[in-house]
Amino acid sequence: MHHNKMHSADDGRISLGLPPAMKQHQLANMRAHVEAVRSIVGLISEGSFDKASHIAHSKLGLTEEMKKMCNMFENKDFKDLGLAFHKSGDTLGEALKTKDITKSLDALHTTMGYCVQCHATFRQ
Repeated sequence: MHHNKMHSADDGRISLGLPPAMKQHQLANMRAHVEAVRSIVGLISEGSFDKASHIAHSKLGLTEEMKKMCNMFENKDFKDLGLAFHKSGDTLGEALKTKDITKSLDALHTTMGYCVQCHATFRQ
């Protein structure tokens, strides 16, 4: 199967129409988010909630850098979804501080829901 099939005209998702450099930057950011989630899951399994909280806030949260990047996008729905995702990263960070696995996993579930929604709606 060819990878370019994923971006064919019948894909159905909304293209953001990004220039190549911005597209690669955005894809790198999303890969970093996936790695942050992977790290958080591992840290939860080890009981290292404080470290997981730090990663949630610093890598997924609505930092000034992430706010600036989200606000660069012209598509309002994409921008709003990105901002909601990053706010949920901070909510996840706060849930992790409680060291309550159920609250933490529920917050992670919410954060991942934004990923699923975004990838189902948009494409680079």
